[in-house]
Amino acid sequence: MAKKTSPDDAQDATEATPATEEERARRKTRVGLIVSNKMDKTVTVAIERRVAHAFYGKQQTRTKKYHAHDEKNEYKVGDVVRIIETRPLSKTKRWRVAELIERPA
Repeated sequence: MAKKTSPDDAQDATEATPATEEERARRKTRVGLIVSNKMDKTVTVAIERRVAHAFYGKQQTRTKKYHAHDEKNEYKVGDVVRIIETRPLSKTKRWRVAELIERPA
């Protein structure tokens, strides 16, 4: 028995196409400092942001650490890099290093 195809089925098939460049441009990016490169093909990037205290208004620095994929193990501690959101690569890795912004002197 052959299954009848409807216009809705054709629309579903087009939605499953790979990500285009426009969709990739919408991925989240962050700029941070590498604080650890002891793992194989992984670096730890610390992202700092400034927020005002809810009641007092004083500026505070909040830090969050992300594990990012470094395929060639080329980034060192102290490098400032841009990381980009990607598919899950491991239990804790959802980011990859996109580019080197600054290397310490």
